Amino acid sequence: MPQIGLPRLVEIIRECAGDPDERDLDGDILDVTYQDLGYDSIALLEISAKLEQDLGVSIPGEELKTPRHTLHLVNTETAGEVA
Repeated sequence: MPQIGLPRLVEIIRECAGDPDERDLDGDILDVTYQDLGYDSIALLEISAKLEQDLGVSIPGEELKTPRHTLHLVNTETAGEVA
């Protein structure tokens, strides 16, 4: 499965959890925690479920810390499936 980048992750985040008023997801968000972006544990569970549904990667919501970390987890897991 191909790796994903930030634009696809932001699309997934918006689709699952919306776009909170206090944070612009089009800015430099790679190292901002999801909590600081305005997302709670329920939103992270929804993001986790969408990642599994769309990409076939299973990452528990509590492991999602920042977009950069999420991309690393997703892309490491998808690369492992190909290898």
